[in-house]
Amino acid sequence: MPQGSVRRAGSALALLVAAGALGSAPLTSAYADPVPTNVTVNAKAGLATVADTALGVNDAIWDAELGTTAVSDLLGAAGVGMMRYPGGSYADIYHWKTHTAPGGYVAPGTDFDTFMASAQRVGAQPMIIANYGTGTAEEAADWVRYANVTKGYHANYWTIGNENYGNGHYGTAWEADDHADKSPAAYAQGVVAFARAMKAVDPNIKVGAVLTTPANWPDGLVGGGDAGTWNQVVLSTAGPYIDFVDLHWYPGGSSEADSLTKPAQIDDMMYLAKTQIARYAGANAARIGISLTETNVGVGQNTQPGALFLAQTYSGMLENGVFTVDWWDVHNGIGNVSTVGGQTDYGDFGMLSSGGCQSGGTVCEPPMNTPFAPYHALKLMHSFARPGDQLIRAGTDNALVAAHAARRANGDLTVLLVNMDPANAHPVQISYSGYTPSAAAPTVESLLNGAAGITSAATGTAAAQNLPPYSLTVLTLHPSSPSGALPQAPARPSLASVTDRSATLTWPATQAGVKYEVYRQYGARSEQLGETTATTFTAANLTPGTRYTVNVLARDGAGRVSWSSPPLTFITGAPATSTCSVRITDANDWGNGFVGAIDITNTGTAAINNWTLTFTWPTTWQSVSSGWNGTWTQTGTTVRVTPADFNTNLAPGASASIGFVGSYSGPNLLPSAFTLNGNVCSAA
Repeated sequence: MPQGSVRRAGSALALLVAAGALGSAPLTSAYADPVPTNVTVNAKAGLATVADTALGVNDAIWDAELGTTAVSDLLGAAGVGMMRYPGGSYADIYHWKTHTAPGGYVAPGTDFDTFMASAQRVGAQPMIIANYGTGTAEEAADWVRYANVTKGYHANYWTIGNENYGNGHYGTAWEADDHADKSPAAYAQGVVAFARAMKAVDPNIKVGAVLTTPANWPDGLVGGGDAGTWNQVVLSTAGPYIDFVDLHWYPGGSSEADSLTKPAQIDDMMYLAKTQIARYAGANAARIGISLTETNVGVGQNTQPGALFLAQTYSGMLENGVFTVDWWDVHNGIGNVSTVGGQTDYGDFGMLSSGGCQSGGTVCEPPMNTPFAPYHALKLMHSFARPGDQLIRAGTDNALVAAHAARRANGDLTVLLVNMDPANAHPVQISYSGYTPSAAAPTVESLLNGAAGITSAATGTAAAQNLPPYSLTVLTLHPSSPSGALPQAPARPSLASVTDRSATLTWPATQAGVKYEVYRQYGARSEQLGETTATTFTAANLTPGTRYTVNVLARDGAGRVSWSSPPLTFITGAPATSTCSVRITDANDWGNGFVGAIDITNTGTAAINNWTLTFTWPTTWQSVSSGWNGTWTQTGTTVRVTPADFNTNLAPGASASIGFVGSYSGPNLLPSAFTLNGNVCSAA
């Protein structure tokens, strides 16, 4: 086993445990359910388009199999479109010219040219990590020159450093950093210097900066002397100079069931990440992409939980527009051996076996390069979502069964079904909106628990399938009949204005003679807000402080409907004027909890007596642990506060300050709408 390989993945997981990021309610096995799970597939609710870099993996210089024909061919067969090099924290000690990593192990035959030969054989683009920790901007610029000028590799994606927030600035250090100043401000200035030097060599490259993933350590923390969190400071300085931000996600889990609840956080997590980019990265922040270049499951890395987690995480991230998701990693090495879902799990974060044994040789992995379950899941993802496909909304009414879907330019539609129940099969009934599948039996590809590969058959129907326990299933459907040329899909709408109860959307015209249908995505369903022949639309009767996701479709005179536009997500605000105003702040955050401060002001002309303040948490994993200056209660996600004996009455212009300790085990979105005695308050 290459030296240090397990240390890299394990350190991130240990930090997540230390940060207390394991609070989701676990999935529990259900009895054999005679009532089918209802699956809804909604072609009217479009999400992101799959990039050619979508399916990615990590390659490491301590991996002696890097670049071998056997590994390259396995990655190519799985549809890998991006390969990251030189591997995790090693990137911040690696010097490409000498192919050395002082303090670490470098395997023979793993230099940059060998890696590039493998990437070319796979048909993948490289994601190269420039050494920020112990390197220089000049060294990185020379690497760009060698790659793209001397060798003509057309290496387009370059990240500045790895997990640079782990340099000790927040009290925990695993990432090498020789800079005297280890603050986010110093890193941001370094990113600017690196980007300038590298783009002076090749202005066409895309440069990425490292951010913390929302709700994962050290997100929310403000270091001594810092002007804000890592993300706020880095984006505020480096935003105009970067093309994408880079995230890592090791959500952990106390059990395999708990680990499989974590992908439910992805939509909120990515909403927060996009909000931070829009808020802090300056003008034209919408051009900044997002990559997720490391992820792995908390329990069952080599067995079916790893496969199920991979499929859920890749799908959820790609639906949110992430341009690449890269598994950690190709090879890693044997760890703690256990039995998971009836199968031997080697605790190996690699996708392929390293062929190693525990001390004494009592337990050994399968032969070198034997695929583990996550590899098969990645290969199945290649069947499900291919470059150019548009992901669309899908959902179920069963927490143990998940669904994702995609449509293809040739009219086909694919459905990914995930049964997270380790003990029971689940029959499913599938309904379709905006798409009519052929009556012919679909092609069904499945990955079963403990299987050595994917099976393929024509079983069931487009409307009914039976999902074996702990399984992944991909249906490929054909349309019932050709529908002729569809109208051109509209571009993503933009938000012209938003108030507490309305939003005005606008989009470029597609073609003459069409009507535009405007929909709200409501889970896996769509609610039509209206239609218009214009390219602007005002949605009214909205709810204050509520997140809305909308999309636009074009309909021609023959009734043919286009593909969906990409979605737009926004939050309605508070009313501009009210008889009260409320200000909430996250006064002190420690990664799984925070001190919240709320200021209530009477902005009306009459006194407010015996007030009651209410608000609703945006997610189910947020709660009030304790509060002061009032009596705090929480029912479900709704919080109710009544006054203490000293702040019962608010005269016109008077304020009351209350506070609480909040807890969260997922992305921490602050509420944006408050009511006082039933009146919606404005924002202070």
